[in-house]
Amino acid sequence: MQSRNSRLNSSALRGAVDLAAVKAAGEAAQKAEQTRAERARQAAAGEGPALAEYPLVLDVTEETFEVEVVQRSAEVPVVVDFWAEWCGPCKQLSPVLERLAEEYAGRIVLAKIDVDANQLIAQQFGIQGIPAVMAVVAGQLVPLFQGAENEANVRKILDQLIAVAEQRFGIVGGAPGGDGEGAAAEPRVPADPALEAAHDALDRGDLAGAVQAYQNVLSDRPGHVEAKLGLAQAQLLQRVEQLDPQRVRAEAAADPKDVPAQLRAADLDLVGGHVEDAFGRLVDTVARTFGEDRDAARLRLLELFEVIGPEDPRTVAARQALARVLF
Repeated sequence: MQSRNSRLNSSALRGAVDLAAVKAAGEAAQKAEQTRAERARQAAAGEGPALAEYPLVLDVTEETFEVEVVQRSAEVPVVVDFWAEWCGPCKQLSPVLERLAEEYAGRIVLAKIDVDANQLIAQQFGIQGIPAVMAVVAGQLVPLFQGAENEANVRKILDQLIAVAEQRFGIVGGAPGGDGEGAAAEPRVPADPALEAAHDALDRGDLAGAVQAYQNVLSDRPGHVEAKLGLAQAQLLQRVEQLDPQRVRAEAAADPKDVPAQLRAADLDLVGGHVEDAFGRLVDTVARTFGEDRDAARLRLLELFEVIGPEDPRTVAARQALARVLF
């Protein structure tokens, strides 16, 4: 198993921000543990199948999504493959995902969703193009990538997903009929105490403590990627903690040239899951301002890119938009 220092390719915690649930990570982990305990009790009592008895690759519909994806994500990371029969790249990617699901021997489950037959799910996930691959961990959405990827990159992304699922939510899938570590499990890497203290502070809602703890990590290791991500998230939540959303949005709407108002509104947009709105607001602010105001909007946009992740398609699109207004 990889250490928590591995960062998910599309920002593992981004889904938590999208669902306004960064501070709820601890609650999600606790709920996942309760679900696993109940499932174990049911299996022992013969009331339901054990996790090892479930298929590793399955077709999911709108009717089965809640059970097969959301509920199961309390026990194992569920990778969701959005595909369609007419999609050529899907036919290249899907066999790779299926083969890796079998190879990982229970550390993930692959849920395949035909977007033509399940349009409501595709709409709810905001799918704009396929193939698109996401994950659900402890009921929280974790976007992974869109478009075809080679097997080496997919393997790397799955390894990082598994590491985050274990370290963030305590979720470890198990090999069917095995000991719960998976046939391809790697040796466990000891946790980083300083980083764990920062994560724990964030989970408790101690934002000031989390900011300080992440800064402590970065003071010793300035290039620590996960600490940078955690610090960006903690600072974002700290900024919005005392805001009055109605007042902030009214001020931002009343004066588009009020840069501090636009920054506050963008923060609220992001925490509320409106990522494109947050990015678009700041790009527009950069376009209409100059000097220090422009720099403030640009720097805030770069901070929010850190929260969402540099490889997320929305970040990529916003970077391109930012470059157009700057140059």
